[in-house]
Amino acid sequence: MTESPSAGNGLLNRRRLLQMGSAVGVGAILSPVAAEEPWLRRPGAPSSDYGQPSHRAHLVRERVNAHPFGPAAGSSSTPLQSLNGTITPNSLHFERHHSGIPDIDPARHTLTIFGMVDRPLTFNYEALLRYPMQSRILFLECSGNSYQNTFPAAADMTAGELNGLISCAEWTGVPLHYLLEETGIQPASKWVIAEGADASSNNRSVPLSLATEEAMVAIYQNGEPLRGAQGYPMRLLVPGCEGNLSIKWLRSLKLMDQPAHTREETSKYTDLMADGIAQQFSLRMEVKSIITTPSGKMKLQEKGVYEISGLAWSGNGEIRTVEVSADGGNSWAEAEIQSGTGRLQPVRFRIPWRWNGQPATLQSRAIDTAGNTQPTREQALKGQSPLVAYHYNGIQSWQVEHTGRITNVYA
Repeated sequence: MTESPSAGNGLLNRRRLLQMGSAVGVGAILSPVAAEEPWLRRPGAPSSDYGQPSHRAHLVRERVNAHPFGPAAGSSSTPLQSLNGTITPNSLHFERHHSGIPDIDPARHTLTIFGMVDRPLTFNYEALLRYPMQSRILFLECSGNSYQNTFPAAADMTAGELNGLISCAEWTGVPLHYLLEETGIQPASKWVIAEGADASSNNRSVPLSLATEEAMVAIYQNGEPLRGAQGYPMRLLVPGCEGNLSIKWLRSLKLMDQPAHTREETSKYTDLMADGIAQQFSLRMEVKSIITTPSGKMKLQEKGVYEISGLAWSGNGEIRTVEVSADGGNSWAEAEIQSGTGRLQPVRFRIPWRWNGQPATLQSRAIDTAGNTQPTREQALKGQSPLVAYHYNGIQSWQVEHTGRITNVYA
């Protein structure tokens, strides 16, 4: 019985692989657990008030950065290479702060909606808890995610260090249009200016169409109240758009007939082009995928069959197809999407790959339901200024050396 390749350099047909079982050398171990193991001979630890991860599977965020002149401003990334599935544990969700994490008493915090409305209204936390809510599985990505891959030389980093400003959660909250409609939106209103209650008063202008379409005031994340780092007691969530739009610690929404042109949408969070013109309000995150395993700084310990796995997402719909290459894009095979698909929901893709010690360049490219195909690095950077740091979605390439070591490369 022979293997059934699906593309060059060792990519295999998953169904054929499962039919063949261990004959292809996956490496199953058929031996009983020794009876003398200590966990078989005595009771374990009792239950706790709040669950903790196993100390044998200790995970931490990647690239925890702080500003040298303002340590409260900084970011930390999700360790994508250490996770599976699509949902990010709350403790490992990426963070980005402009002035640290405020300790807000929900009994003293309010959300005010004012400006070009008929009835300005203020909502406290308890009032919002009584509104009808919805739960949606959605990705959240910083617009600066993967910016290191725009540098001239490829950085030797893990998948999380390079691309970990992306996370996914089940968010639960009040659809924003319920609150806006209650205030009486005036016909001339076109924009909503959202502001947070941290010391930076971080704010962004959101088109009214986005605010009334799918945005919510999120109160829960993966079933529990928001963590402080994610905006407790409430945050704005604008699905499919750059994370900076989803203002944390939300305190006010001002309706206006034009954007506010604040710092975060003029000197920052704009896309500088090669001709010196900066594009504003390019808010949607484009189609993107990343192979998370095998990936940067990992090492294949022995020859045999491995599963290539990763994440794909798009701010313009849902993922339709993910293709994988093991030969630097010369040939492609369709991966299995092994998770539920949905609008603005990331997917987990998988495909088996035989490594016999040969050099390989692993890549993935995603295609969304709007017809967008993830570009190569060269295509993604075309027309951009060398100083661009936002909205990069070029194909990620991992070079596998004959030793099994894996590094980030540009291909």
